[in-house]
Amino acid sequence: MSQDRIYFVGAHSTGKTTMARWVRDRYGLPMIAEVARGVLSEMEAQLDSLRSNVELVNHYQSEVYLRQISSEMQQEGSFVSDRAFCNLAYAAHHATILGQIAKDERLKTYMQSLTGGVVFYLRPHRELLCDDGVRAGVSWEEVLRIDGMVKFMLEFFEVPYIPVESLSMQERTRLIERVLELSGVERVQPELNYMNRPAGIGYEALQRSTRKGAPTEPTQQDPERPDLSLETR
Repeated sequence: MSQDRIYFVGAHSTGKTTMARWVRDRYGLPMIAEVARGVLSEMEAQLDSLRSNVELVNHYQSEVYLRQISSEMQQEGSFVSDRAFCNLAYAAHHATILGQIAKDERLKTYMQSLTGGVVFYLRPHRELLCDDGVRAGVSWEEVLRIDGMVKFMLEFFEVPYIPVESLSMQERTRLIERVLELSGVERVQPELNYMNRPAGIGYEALQRSTRKGAPTEPTQQDPERPDLSLETR
């Protein structure tokens, strides 16, 4: 597989989707969004309510597993995904089908395929734990258990990974940029020049001007305010 297949793995509430979207926008890659949410929406259920029906949980976890593999197979070439095998950690915690999945030939093939991509393993931080409308009332202890299971699978299947320990968005993006640069992944979003502009330009306008390579006028000029633009008139 190409090194342009980028994965973010880890427990819930670790920032995987946020970082995947950042990579999507910066490097122009198609994104495979969290498959589990789509399956959950189709089942019209909350994950917490599923836990009272183990057969329903088994169906849910098996569908997420199969859907993730299918979604990646349908992508030709490069992509970024905010999940990989992560739902198997939840299957081990809530379902009774992990034994069936472990015997499935597709699992070994899939885990081997991850070695050809770039895998970022996001570590949990209590500050990121929140009720996201899907997993209500999740405890910090459960997050740590899922985190441990994710790491176990990375090590068990010998998947190379880059741990992302920092909570800081600045430090996370710097690390990811450097790793992807070394992997030969080229960014498509130009570096924004925040200084080569007059005051009063909105963020979206600044993005457009950077793409076009031309300065942009402020969206609104206060008539009472003196013109402090960098241009000499």
